[in-house]
Amino acid sequence: MSVRTLPLLFLNLGGEMLYILDQRLRAQNVPTDKARKDEWTEVDRKRVMNDLISTMFNKKFLEELFKPQELYSKKALRTVYDRLAHASIMRLNPASMDKLFDLMTMAFKYQVLLCPRPKDILLITFNHLDAIKNFVRDSPDIMNQVDETFRHIIEVYGCLPAGEFQLIRQTLLLFFQDMHIRVSIFLKDKVQNSNGRFVLPISGPVPWGTKVPGLIRMFNNKGEEVKRMEFKHGGQYVRAESEGSFELSGDRVLTLGTNMYSASRPVETRVSGALKNSSLNTKDNIAARTLAKEELNFLARLMGGMEIKKTSGPEPGFRLNLFTTDEEEEHAALTRPEELSYQVINIQAAQDQQRNEELTRIMGEFEIHDQPQQSTSKGDDLLAMMDEL
Repeated sequence: MSVRTLPLLFLNLGGEMLYILDQRLRAQNVPTDKARKDEWTEVDRKRVMNDLISTMFNKKFLEELFKPQELYSKKALRTVYDRLAHASIMRLNPASMDKLFDLMTMAFKYQVLLCPRPKDILLITFNHLDAIKNFVRDSPDIMNQVDETFRHIIEVYGCLPAGEFQLIRQTLLLFFQDMHIRVSIFLKDKVQNSNGRFVLPISGPVPWGTKVPGLIRMFNNKGEEVKRMEFKHGGQYVRAESEGSFELSGDRVLTLGTNMYSASRPVETRVSGALKNSSLNTKDNIAARTLAKEELNFLARLMGGMEIKKTSGPEPGFRLNLFTTDEEEEHAALTRPEELSYQVINIQAAQDQQRNEELTRIMGEFEIHDQPQQSTSKGDDLLAMMDEL
């Protein structure tokens, strides 16, 4: 497994999270002059997006993130995004948070599967970052944060060999291999089967620098071509016209990683039947939970600054529902298979004085300024929430 995978996984999943939240916030927008206190306005949407992106691209956090390290489990990463999603006035119920994480992971899984070359994972990442910059185009300070991340990615990944990118892609596919959540957009576009597995295309441009399949050339021991044979490949492939730009700005050519929710259509998720009937091995469960506790102890230090402030101010957090109705959200929470529920665990982040001082220091780096005080009735401090698996 590649130790350079985590930053790309975090940034791409984060980009998909922002796409989904932006679409839902726009769908629930109410004109400012007609909005009640518990309803969303365009001002609230921009404020939430700015808070989320500013927190996601915090310099100190990204320095920790870009250190070579193994990938974390799905439960550990889900905890990171739970903390990130609540770094603003927005509040998500557990069922909506589960749906959000499902949509994020399935979208990026689809992009990794269809990635023409392993190196093109960078182009997918740049498409996400380009869109994120567009979200904060009116906030120069936050745009500078995103640009700094752009430059750091180019510096770290720009010189990696093709073999390392192949290893990164394999690491990502291993991470996603057991996830088969059906998503309405993919089902309607016929790129996903009813069992949750994706359909790989047999048409379109071939990877940059390669030729359209259909010709076999044979050489002798002197390296001279001695024979040619043609074969039918059964697809409709064309040669790639140009390579996408790996610079700070430019034409990425590849469309994977762009915002598929911009057309404003409803998105539903369903767990495939095979997953509903599956049972996890008990020993694997125990091992996974032990590993998750170790991961989350580190993540408590890493993500300390995304803490939900325990204050008692008059303004509560705004609730966002990713389902059509509250009844659908409640039904989803009751019917979700146990093996797919992202339960939380208790982190002993204060056992060690030195670790506690480090946590306090990082929390200071992540502090979100000018954010109104919030009630904890809609969301508790993450570290207090983590009971046990």
